[in-house]
Amino acid sequence: MYENAPEEVTNVIVTGKSGAGKQPRIDVLVEEYDLEQLSTGNIFRSYLGSFDEYDYDGDISQFWDEEERRFMKDEKIAEEIGTDEEEVLLGLKAKYFVDRGKFVPDRITNELFESYFGKKDYRNQVLDGYPRTVKQAKFLLELVEEKGTDIDFIVWVRNTDEKIVERTTKRRICPECEKVYHLEYDPPKDGKCEDCGVEVIQRSDDTEERIRSRLQEFKEKTKPMIDYLEAEIPIAEVPGHLEEFTPENVRRSVMEELDKVWKER
Repeated sequence: MYENAPEEVTNVIVTGKSGAGKQPRIDVLVEEYDLEQLSTGNIFRSYLGSFDEYDYDGDISQFWDEEERRFMKDEKIAEEIGTDEEEVLLGLKAKYFVDRGKFVPDRITNELFESYFGKKDYRNQVLDGYPRTVKQAKFLLELVEEKGTDIDFIVWVRNTDEKIVERTTKRRICPECEKVYHLEYDPPKDGKCEDCGVEVIQRSDDTEERIRSRLQEFKEKTKPMIDYLEAEIPIAEVPGHLEEFTPENVRRSVMEELDKVWKER
């Protein structure tokens, strides 16, 4: 049916505004091409967890040079904290910014991404949440060329700001298993998670104010990244809003757009 869509892929990027509906499209790609989802959020949680488990109780701000806007060399940090384990060192760097509510610089995000991507042999991944900026995109293209791998295509999930605000403010999550519900499309029975029996909650960043802030960040940082990559990698623009939201309709909307992209090439 989709004669032009690729039968096998190496890696894929899925991008779009926060709340656009990326996860169902990622699920299609994971199933269709036997891929894994490589989420930036999971990467950060993994390295932060490694540092927390190491249980270093010193002041990590001593390793950051504010004037130079960089950390001291890894060898010196390792000597001070007592380990040169990569996961711990990267976790320390991530924690410095996360604990202060600061934007993690591209070079630190790139370090974490490269390390985690390398554990996957730089293959068979759906990249979710990376790259977000032009600098990250440039780093990624250089990395895949260096490692002899590839990014086959980008799926850009398109949705309007108003649809996203409407959809996201009605999203609810189980605080135990993190299963996601929606008050309109997939409401929790009696307000509780069907798996855990725990009352679902609204995430603190799912308020309209936070959502619109993320939408503005997309326009300022991520849209220029998409424009940059468009000259290098095929992009399939997939609708994030479907009048009838079913697994088959989601799958069809993704595969049909991929088919069109390859037909035009």
